[in-house]
Amino acid sequence: QVQLVESGGGLVQPGGSLRLSCVASGRTVSTYTMGWFRQAPGKEREFVAAIRVGDRTYYADSVKGRFTVSRDNAKNAVYLQVTSLRPEDTAVYYCAAQRFFRSSVYSKAQYDDWGQGTQVTVSS
Repeated sequence: QVQLVESGGGLVQPGGSLRLSCVASGRTVSTYTMGWFRQAPGKEREFVAAIRVGDRTYYADSVKGRFTVSRDNAKNAVYLQVTSLRPEDTAVYYCAAQRFFRSSVYSKAQYDDWGQGTQVTVSS
């Protein structure tokens, strides 16, 4: 099992930016597919972005061109740069790890380990 700790959330005005971090411990995640999901109040947890080994990236249509996922294997960390934020981006953002290769990066059921989440609130 890998422990994941997210940070970097906060209150930001529309159009603003944040950098979310996910630091892993217990196992190296350099060989894992890592994903970011978010959950707004009263809604299902939804896919945001993912990065596979080799750095192929995937994004939800709603965040393409605004969010960027990256990884730093030396720090055992994954990042989500979020820009041009909108009120509808308000949610708790979660980092997740796939310990074994799975065909889908989009389904939350395909992930083995989860962090506790970091709150992002976009409001003027």
